[in-house]
Amino acid sequence: MSENKRSKKVLKILNQIYPKTQIPLKHTNKFTLLISVLLSAQTTDVNVNNVTKNIYPKFNKPEHFVKLGRKKIEKLIKSIGIFRVKAKSVYLLSKQLIKKHKGKVPKTFEELEKLPGVGHKTASVVMAQGFGIPAFPVDTHIHRLAQRWGLSGGKNVTQTEKDLKRLFPKKSWNKLHLQIIYYGREFCTAKNCYGLTCKICTTCYPNRKTPLKTKKA
Repeated sequence: MSENKRSKKVLKILNQIYPKTQIPLKHTNKFTLLISVLLSAQTTDVNVNNVTKNIYPKFNKPEHFVKLGRKKIEKLIKSIGIFRVKAKSVYLLSKQLIKKHKGKVPKTFEELEKLPGVGHKTASVVMAQGFGIPAFPVDTHIHRLAQRWGLSGGKNVTQTEKDLKRLFPKKSWNKLHLQIIYYGREFCTAKNCYGLTCKICTTCYPNRKTPLKTKKA
């Protein structure tokens, strides 16, 4: 089966299972979405949502976080992994938004990726989920699934992103990256499927007998 055929089967299955997708990170505006995505590195969306539900009702603008200062931000997010590094990024990012963007989240990859603590994946999530601009955020989980499903042999998330963008229609990207994340959590987990049991794996590779070892990003 060619990768083009596999990609069509993957899209069909995901659209059947997840006709609608909710953004997993709770937020009140584009700024709080940006902050939540930044905070989600090396932790779960659930953990971030549990922390931010007590923050965003009061603090939801760059001005609020600048006024708080780094130490108070640290206290607010201390249950999240690498909270000191993230607090520093949130504080500096907020200052830069006020100084260079009038307190607004910029609408281009170039400007987003210049913000402290914001990499390409974070910028892609904000572009896709915040602005509705086609992007394909690829994290380590999507990277793993793309290998399992024979959609990419990329050794890193950059190559995997290129491969997925090539295989799937642009109009599907924003929804598809969420569909893949949800499917990976529910059916094709890192320590369960191993490329052998879920519907997508068995459809794409019906004759696969041995567990698939994927290359880490």
